[in-house]
Amino acid sequence: MSSSAEPIAPLTDMLGVGLLTASVSRIVVDEAVEGCGRGAKRSGGALPPHLMVYFAMAMALFAEEDYQGVMARMAEPLRSWGGWDPAWAPPTSGGITQARARLGFEPVKQVFEHVARPVATALTRGAWLRHRRLVSIDGMVFDLPDTKANTEAFGKPSGGAFPQARATTLVESGSHCELGAVIGGVAGKGTGERSAAAELIPLLDEDMLFTADRGFYSFDLWCRAADTGAGLLWRIGDTMDLPVVADLGDGSYTTLVFDPAARTPARSRLLQAARAGADLEHERDRCRLVRVVEYYVDDRGGADRADKELLCLITNLVDPRDALPGELAVAYHDRWEHEGANAQIKTQLRGPGKILRSRSPDMVRQEIYGYLLTHHAIAALICTAATDTDTDPDRIKFKNTVRLARRRITDPAAFSP
Repeated sequence: MSSSAEPIAPLTDMLGVGLLTASVSRIVVDEAVEGCGRGAKRSGGALPPHLMVYFAMAMALFAEEDYQGVMARMAEPLRSWGGWDPAWAPPTSGGITQARARLGFEPVKQVFEHVARPVATALTRGAWLRHRRLVSIDGMVFDLPDTKANTEAFGKPSGGAFPQARATTLVESGSHCELGAVIGGVAGKGTGERSAAAELIPLLDEDMLFTADRGFYSFDLWCRAADTGAGLLWRIGDTMDLPVVADLGDGSYTTLVFDPAARTPARSRLLQAARAGADLEHERDRCRLVRVVEYYVDDRGGADRADKELLCLITNLVDPRDALPGELAVAYHDRWEHEGANAQIKTQLRGPGKILRSRSPDMVRQEIYGYLLTHHAIAALICTAATDTDTDPDRIKFKNTVRLARRRITDPAAFSP
């Protein structure tokens, strides 16, 4: 199948059962609503909390529509079935805004945390390095309405016209499905991607290979991630000193990375001990043995580098039998799929250059979790359909799938919330 082809038939069949409720069951939504204390105050309300959770997802799917337009899209199948109460007046934009505020962001966050699970199977192409599931971490920013509340909560980038929220996500590389997310600001203490990464690291397990770009490296973060049992494969900057401990004979070598607090004499002593084959397990707080893989990438450097860029990766898979250098390079390249997943959200769902709708911090968080839920739903369907037909999920166009989802969710044959 060519990369520009329409999504394959099984995907269309799955979309027909209703994207929103197929990916997020009513039971999960009700449990989140009740667990957060946001249950309906009275029965028969026009906009009950469970409906507003689905509305948060629908806002992402129909980003071009205003509030009333999104609600109309959700209601079309009911009208076609004759299940529409003529006495029920369509809610106004003000009424929908109030219902969103009553719900808050916590139930939508809780639903996301329930849904955010790996979906690739052992048969999914491009999702594994041998027996390890490829996962990656990255961040993306959303422009927000320029309100005082949003600016105070999230901050503005230097020279920026709009406040911005940053969503740092842990993603399953093969499927693009989110496994976790931290939403924060872009200015102030504790708003960087490393701080967010520290909150996502507990989601790792020993079956994963966790890839990260150079902006995420610190000795402390590396140790936390390694202690989960996960395999790690991180790019590092070109300012780190990486003395050779042992040449592994396959183009890679081992080195020690150090706690910044370790003094030069201590580093020299530890390096000598490592070269002599000493067990440094008792020195784990001060240094870790890692393997280094270096390679050039064409067409990414400047003229002074002959159009080549040197990439330096470190991994805790120090045994060459666990992975060849070429395998590790390919696995790190798959980390760039995370940027593609971010683009799917920001460009193909939200639309290029557009700001979010929400004028208050809680509604910003609710809206972003709605985007993450909807993206996870679409990416999971793509992955399932691709796996069933022995196709790499990357070969199914996300844009085409979104278009089909928008069409089918309003079809009378679809199942609407």
